[in-house]
Amino acid sequence: MTLIRPTRRDLLRLAAVAPAFAMPTTARAMLGAPSAGNPAHFSFTLGDARLTVVSDGYFSLPGSGLAINAPEDEKIAFLKDHYLDPERGYSHTNHLYVEIGEARVLVDVGSGTRWFDTTGRLMGNLDAAGIDPMGITHVVITHAHPDHIWGIRDDFDEPIIPDAEYIMGEAERAYWLQDGLVDQVSAERQQFVVGAVNSINAEGVEWTLAGDGTEVVPGVRLLDSPGHTPGHLSVMIDSGGQQLIATGDALTNAYTNFAHPDWYNETDDDGDMTVTSRRRILDMAASDRIAVLGYHFPFPGVGHVRRVGEAFQFVPALWQF
Repeated sequence: MTLIRPTRRDLLRLAAVAPAFAMPTTARAMLGAPSAGNPAHFSFTLGDARLTVVSDGYFSLPGSGLAINAPEDEKIAFLKDHYLDPERGYSHTNHLYVEIGEARVLVDVGSGTRWFDTTGRLMGNLDAAGIDPMGITHVVITHAHPDHIWGIRDDFDEPIIPDAEYIMGEAERAYWLQDGLVDQVSAERQQFVVGAVNSINAEGVEWTLAGDGTEVVPGVRLLDSPGHTPGHLSVMIDSGGQQLIATGDALTNAYTNFAHPDWYNETDDDGDMTVTSRRRILDMAASDRIAVLGYHFPFPGVGHVRRVGEAFQFVPALWQF
């Protein structure tokens, strides 16, 4: 099989991404990076399940792609009020690893060596957390964007976790593999299509196609949450009467998505559908007191949803030692 290999230079040029370390000098309260590394995993329990959030690193994108349907002055004021840089976003990458019964489930595989220099750290961080990647039994892909699926192959084009069952949405796979898609999208998104096709078609990976309500293993099922991509899925963990939703990119910002759930981003394929899915998840989490994990939320990204009038608030979960 011939693989098209976008270089990192191509990706950075197409995304118009500046260096990830750029920080504004005016944000005086913003904390700087540590001189040494911080822990890259966070463990907790949910009923009888043992959960660990493991980082794949981080990346930075222009702030102009955030809340593109919001009044510009209102968006900038909101970001500044929440000590966020209006010029440059900073995205964590929080992967969920679930030990439930005999199953070992990983949600998304990160970007490997095919995205930013600051990402692709999942496998090393799994090892640092005491998790054997070769023991993972199931890999769920929420959607086929670079930071969620491009790490499916190692540098030798072999499956990164060869013995796992790989699961993705049937609608998601059909979207990326449709004939001529690369010629139908903007130039900025063409490499996303190429990378998704190469990842989905990786040799040695056999897909189990899923949809809303699919049970991956007892206690782990999938939820339709389209909009960010046409077949995007979120993951519900249910154990001992407790629940958590790993939202993938149905929620991407722990501040704007809650206070202004109707704002959507440039990376959302269908803005209106994104908002519909987001509101459904927020309403369900707030009403039923379900914990959430945001893939791009500040690490470790685990918390609760509090209703505030017609909007919501993210309440970080208490970190227990």
